[in-house]
Amino acid sequence: MTRTKVEIDVRRYRDEDEAAVLDLLKASLGGGPTGERTAAFFNWKHRGNPFGRSYALVAERSGRLVGFRTFMRWRFVLDGAPVSAVRAVDTATHSDAQGMGIFTRLTLRALEDLRHDTDLVFNTPNEKSLPGYLKMGWRRVMDVPVRVRVRRPVRFIRRVRARDVVGSPTTSAKVHALPAAQVLGDERRVAPLLPQPPAGRLATDRSLDYLQWRYGEAPMLDYRAVTVGDPIDGIAIFRVRPRGALWESTVAEVLVAPGDVGGARRALSAAVRATRVDHVTCSLPQGSEGLAAARRVGFLPSPDGITLVANPLRPTRVDPVDPGSWSLSLGDLEVF
Repeated sequence: MTRTKVEIDVRRYRDEDEAAVLDLLKASLGGGPTGERTAAFFNWKHRGNPFGRSYALVAERSGRLVGFRTFMRWRFVLDGAPVSAVRAVDTATHSDAQGMGIFTRLTLRALEDLRHDTDLVFNTPNEKSLPGYLKMGWRRVMDVPVRVRVRRPVRFIRRVRARDVVGSPTTSAKVHALPAAQVLGDERRVAPLLPQPPAGRLATDRSLDYLQWRYGEAPMLDYRAVTVGDPIDGIAIFRVRPRGALWESTVAEVLVAPGDVGGARRALSAAVRATRVDHVTCSLPQGSEGLAAARRVGFLPSPDGITLVANPLRPTRVDPVDPGSWSLSLGDLEVF
């Protein structure tokens, strides 16, 4: 019996592919960080990004979409100069097309195209997908440290190995957390707190436009912000979500004037008190005011970190595979 070979066609994503792509992502990856694959979230993530529209490919088999691969545009700053990057994100292969090499083919085609205008690729793969990236030229940079402060120790110990989350977090009457969009919309008060990238390290270009898009406009993620001081001298941005059977608050950014560790400490403390969750996590850049503050307010190193990998496509003035070349916050690394 002769087996008919079915060709896989690869092409650039088109807007009319959106519905089929959302169905494929849902079938392959579930609801994602928001619990639901919506057009609004997809468009915020891949079209509204101030760093540019995502690069995306699809794979078709007999006219049916069976694969999707996308890379979010990202911009780092290195000693005042921009470094163009992409972040490898949503990837899906239809169950009927598993084992056909679609992931590898889409990725290698993307790298071929991207190296013309992109300096590096970075992402945070899980242990299941990490080997595939390493085979295609990615290199493991480090496990980025995460710090944790437990708020409800007894419940934390009892629930850490449980399966289902129970209860719900409550807000504090003493600390008022506002929608991040509301806080970040006050340009006059936020602008003095925009971070200054450290010398010799890759740091996300945290312009006000970026912060408003990342935390203020993200559908369904419900980022909140606490402010301290009058006028404001510290902002902490966070969101609450279930983590296994626990409720977790993740602090994505701490914004303070250069050198103001006190402002960072007050902002972090306010974020911790803003909701009654089981634990609070953060990951803040080495040498930053936020990291110094985290140590002072009881955040302890977690045994687990976030795996960072990189694939340099063009030469840069620092080695992206060197852990000392990076200045990252949790907002740069969390999956969204």
